Amino acid sequence: MNSSVIRQVVLDTETTGLETSQGHRIIEIGCVEILNRRLTGNHYHVYINPEREVDEGALEVHGISNEFLSDKPRFVEVYNEFLEFIKGAELVIHNAAFDVGFMDYEFSLLEQSPGRTEDYCGVVDTLLLARKKHPGQKNNLDALCKRYGIDNSHRDLHGALLDAEILADVYLMMTGGQTSLSLNEEDTGMEGGGSRIKRLSEDRPRLRVIRANDEELVAHKEQLDAIVKSAGNCLWQVD
Repeated sequence: MNSSVIRQVVLDTETTGLETSQGHRIIEIGCVEILNRRLTGNHYHVYINPEREVDEGALEVHGISNEFLSDKPRFVEVYNEFLEFIKGAELVIHNAAFDVGFMDYEFSLLEQSPGRTEDYCGVVDTLLLARKKHPGQKNNLDALCKRYGIDNSHRDLHGALLDAEILADVYLMMTGGQTSLSLNEEDTGMEGGGSRIKRLSEDRPRLRVIRANDEELVAHKEQLDAIVKSAGNCLWQVD
């Protein structure tokens, strides 16, 4: 892959409970890939047999039952493929300490532990980003969807892949909003698709300049004076 390409993997997990100290395990992993702020459509998704019971409280959150998980692969059977997908990427996770803690716990249970998540990936915690950007406000995924106008009406229960897809949209909006603009295909290391900057012809007609009349200038100054009165200053006011 081109060294200029920034690869991120938005990741979410579902678990049997809240604490690894109580032996709780991962039961679902969902990941979506972003290259240079563009969703690629590549994803990784798996359900996992945790080899233990799912807590009632967790079941109410994600709706994934013991019966459903009984014939799913164990973590030891999927971890190589999972590691291959995330290796070298920057992980984007909401409340990263929780998911990374469970991933590290699962790695530690393997007969030949591959190490820790940080040995393979960087991590961006979108919860910390949101708290910094929106202090004193609710910053869970539902609240962020509402704040950034992202449709999550299909999110009745938590699901790792669905939540990763929603979080990808939230992250891109929260960190700038632009997801597909590129100067050329080499900028992304990808071929085809995407928006491009279009240069206007030098022969185009000149744009008409409409200047404010005296009445509009007076109204504009009155508005700026009102801003100064209420806020104490105004960046657009020129003495």
